[in-house]
Amino acid sequence: MHELSTRLASVDLSAIVASVGPRLLGALLILLIGAWLAARLANFSQRALRRAKVDDTLGGFLRNLIYGVLIAVLVAMVLAALGVSPAPMVAALGTAGLAIGLALQGSLSNLAWGVLLIMFRPFRVGDYVTAGGIDGTVQSIDLMYTQVLLPDGREAAVPNAKVGSDAILNFNRRGTRRVDLKIGVGWRDDLTQAMATLQQVLADEPLVLTEPAPGVWVDGIAGQTVTLVLRGWVKSPDVWATQTALLRAVKQRIDAGELSLPATAHEVSVVQGAVKGGAGAP
Repeated sequence: MHELSTRLASVDLSAIVASVGPRLLGALLILLIGAWLAARLANFSQRALRRAKVDDTLGGFLRNLIYGVLIAVLVAMVLAALGVSPAPMVAALGTAGLAIGLALQGSLSNLAWGVLLIMFRPFRVGDYVTAGGIDGTVQSIDLMYTQVLLPDGREAAVPNAKVGSDAILNFNRRGTRRVDLKIGVGWRDDLTQAMATLQQVLADEPLVLTEPAPGVWVDGIAGQTVTLVLRGWVKSPDVWATQTALLRAVKQRIDAGELSLPATAHEVSVVQGAVKGGAGAP
């Protein structure tokens, strides 16, 4: 009896190995070859994106995304080769993905906006921008955060969702910026002469571009003051240096008597006679 049981077990084991063995071997081959092909295809896509001059951050993200999708397809193929239906696994992964997506909604929003910012490039590293309500120089654009260096040396990590959902002002995109300076002169001064003097100040400053042409305009009249505005285009890095140079030149013209500052008017009322009423008044 013992020998019969041993023979039956040997036959059953041999039958199981004979039926399952090829499936296991086929699934193993699919897994190894598929993993190799997935890595090769993902790396090939990254090189193609790099040749297309796609940003390295976005290229790396897309490479990993393609690799993950290929691995998911490979797992489904391996399960099918083993005779296991992948439908329950897909349903479970879908449910888990939904739960994770709801839990990480803010992070996924940052990730999505990071991809869009890298793709559409409203600003580049080195640009001075207003993004997410913060003014500063862009240091890096990551998938989750945009690093911005503030003028006082502090560094801010602005969530990409906040950057993308707000207006973005790029001060460097076109390479030039306009400098506007308002100068008040006395209302009794010769306006034509004052405007000619300020026009010469603009013409004497080498940092002010000749195209578009700079100019001086009347901005308003209030009280004893006529407000003139100087407008000139400069290269973006020269904004503050030009503004300082123009103000220095205007001050020199004032010191030389070519311009005068508006006089401050005071109204004084003199009342003669005794003041009636008040404490102790008869």
